[in-house]
Amino acid sequence: MTTAQEKYLTFEHIRGDFFGGITAGIVALPLALAFGEQSGLGAATGLIGAIFIGFFASLFCSTQPQISGPTAPMTAVSVVVISQVIQGFDGDVQRALPSIFFIFFMAGMLQVVLGIVGVGKYIKYIPYPVISGFMTGIGVIIIITQLFPLLGYVASEDPLLLEKNRVRAESKLMGQIFQELKSAENLTKTDLARIEEKVMQARHITEEDIIREAKAITKAQVKSTWGVIRNINRGVKNINWMEFLFVTLTVAVIYGFRKVVSFLPERMVVFRALKQIASSLPNTLVALVVVTLIAVFSGVKLNTISEIPQGFPAFQASIFTDFSFPAIRPHLIAIFSLALLGSIDSLLTSVIVDNMTHTRHNSSQELISQGVGNSMSALFGGIPGASATIRTLLNMRTGGKTRLSGVIAALLLLSILLFLAPVASQIPYAVLAGVLITVGVGILDYKGLRAITRMPLGDVFVMFLVMFLTIFWDLVIAVGVGLIISALIFMKKMGEISADRSRLQSLDQLEELPWPDEAELSVELLKKVYVKRLDGPIFFGYTNDLKNLYSQIPDDSEYVIIRMDRVPYIDQSGLYALEDIFADLKRQGKEVLLIGLQQQPKYMISRIEIIPNVIPHERVFKTFDQSLRWLNEEVGKKCDHNL
Repeated sequence: MTTAQEKYLTFEHIRGDFFGGITAGIVALPLALAFGEQSGLGAATGLIGAIFIGFFASLFCSTQPQISGPTAPMTAVSVVVISQVIQGFDGDVQRALPSIFFIFFMAGMLQVVLGIVGVGKYIKYIPYPVISGFMTGIGVIIIITQLFPLLGYVASEDPLLLEKNRVRAESKLMGQIFQELKSAENLTKTDLARIEEKVMQARHITEEDIIREAKAITKAQVKSTWGVIRNINRGVKNINWMEFLFVTLTVAVIYGFRKVVSFLPERMVVFRALKQIASSLPNTLVALVVVTLIAVFSGVKLNTISEIPQGFPAFQASIFTDFSFPAIRPHLIAIFSLALLGSIDSLLTSVIVDNMTHTRHNSSQELISQGVGNSMSALFGGIPGASATIRTLLNMRTGGKTRLSGVIAALLLLSILLFLAPVASQIPYAVLAGVLITVGVGILDYKGLRAITRMPLGDVFVMFLVMFLTIFWDLVIAVGVGLIISALIFMKKMGEISADRSRLQSLDQLEELPWPDEAELSVELLKKVYVKRLDGPIFFGYTNDLKNLYSQIPDDSEYVIIRMDRVPYIDQSGLYALEDIFADLKRQGKEVLLIGLQQQPKYMISRIEIIPNVIPHERVFKTFDQSLRWLNEEVGKKCDHNL
């Protein structure tokens, strides 16, 4: 495995980087607009985030082909932060913006600090059930929060909800007027005069003021998953069938466009050309363009996204000029939440890229680059983000190899903001809701969900606990609780194994020295066989080192023997790491042999059908001698066949 390249911008792969960057930028466009709209600050903030995070994170990253921008997990946390800050400013979004962007800015700076002190290397200790539960929870949050757009229901326009919140709105407006007054026993003549002034001010509260405040309260109430669930009956009763139709149409185009095109006959030139176009265009972009054009030309009145201002984003000087620590103090934990989540989100993508490219990222450099990107995004009015796995893999598949691809993707989005903002502002919100629903469905961890009947109860419990805490409480608390419980389960299991292995034996019962049987390998086999010894439990803290197995296996090896005589325990993270390694070795044409599986690892490996789907039963042996006899027979057969 090679380390990440240290060149910052290279034009050695300019053609691949250009096409990869253009493709990634096109895919990022609808997602950026959708995440911006979901945040509550407008589609423009998502586009600005994609531009600045994408540019600066790519410029300084260690994972060369990565594409960064707003992501589903980061947007889910941002929605909560934005909603809380706005409530602290009595629903006044404009007054809250400096504090919101300051929080985003500080989260980015904290990521830089985490990178400098080397926290990134500890991310690998997060076990798979925690990540699985967290990602599934994020997916469910996105789907639930898009139910009202799917139904075409606008809660802030519902007369019943507005009437329910009318008294609260009046109380809030009155509280804002009288909040500065002293208690009755300390009143002076000046205070009494101010009371009269405040009373006059209260009398001038208009019906329009009350309705506006009631709308703000209602809108805040339905931002959370609980808010949507509590009011879902109102959404069903007030369904807008036209909005519902266009959201459904968007989802159908995203999932069905390529399937429909694949059935077209290739005899006609037009159909062949359409198939070629379909294979190169991302489904989300096709849905964005096609459904938007249908809405525009049909003349249907749909809710559109917030207006996107044309031109280069303005520097948010108010972050510093209007800074107020009392306004920020209740949200200090939010800064930590965003920084931690952004780091986890980005480093997971880096690990995936490492496995595909056989490189090794620098976790500290990765956090610094993402932190710089998020800070720059906040300075120009964008929402935070992270390295995006799907966009990164798409960039790689279309030729992107270096940082230049990410820079090109960001510049493409900037050109859209500069020249096509009025056109983008015509996109119906129903289209972006459809995009977000497919994002939510796609982010669910189906691998973990499918395995729940075959996993240890402890792992299943952790996964579902983290998922429910993520959906209904707090994302960072969910991860923290999951880590604590996983650690307790792991320590209990290791204690049981240690107790079981700590027993007295007489001298004549002692086993022979480790690995003496390997001396019997013939010269002929030594050229074809690679032996990997695993010693100790394979758990979530060991998976990253385990994947270094790739770099140790010579290309000319035909057989890989994995000795697991001394592996007493495998957790879910280790199990999936092994599955990925075995599958990759199989794709390379190398035959994998498993030796000495103990009871728990054998049970786990069999439960998810690594045996026999990846490794046949006939290549699983109790002892090394058995595998040696099988190898001698196999090599002999091949030699006879070649003769």
